[in-house]
Amino acid sequence: MDATHASHPTPGTPGSPALPATPAAPETPATPRIVVGGALVRGGRVLAARRSAPESVAGRWEFPGGKAEPGETEEQALERELLEELGVRARALTRLPGAWAVRPGLELRFWAAELLAGEPRALEDHDALRWLGPDELDTVDWIDHDRDVLPHVARLLTGTRAEA
Repeated sequence: MDATHASHPTPGTPGSPALPATPAAPETPATPRIVVGGALVRGGRVLAARRSAPESVAGRWEFPGGKAEPGETEEQALERELLEELGVRARALTRLPGAWAVRPGLELRFWAAELLAGEPRALEDHDALRWLGPDELDTVDWIDHDRDVLPHVARLLTGTRAEA
């Protein structure tokens, strides 16, 4: 072997120069953070809450709820959020059909819930509450994503099932 070959070892062998880095594979999108909304039902009526903030949705109505914390199930998140926002104990029952991208990285899912204890009060993020029957669901100005789930809420209130 001559001196030229001895001073330039083959890449990948001990003492050889490092190989150039290969471009990293594109990152896969992270799992979205879940936001839960609760269709809190009592006596054939569902609770609607009027937003007080942020300005973009203030004055519009929604099903109360919020973001799930890391390690929390959707059910746990909804029950915690209803306690924080309304001061009530509730139990998440079943997830309603559908999911909505609120913004990149946030996915909204709705759950039916039953009131266990307490009388709902507008404690956080809301300035008014109303119990609505199935025929009253269109009497308030719903936030768009919440409006989309109204047919499922109406079926929940009337006890009818969706057609297959």
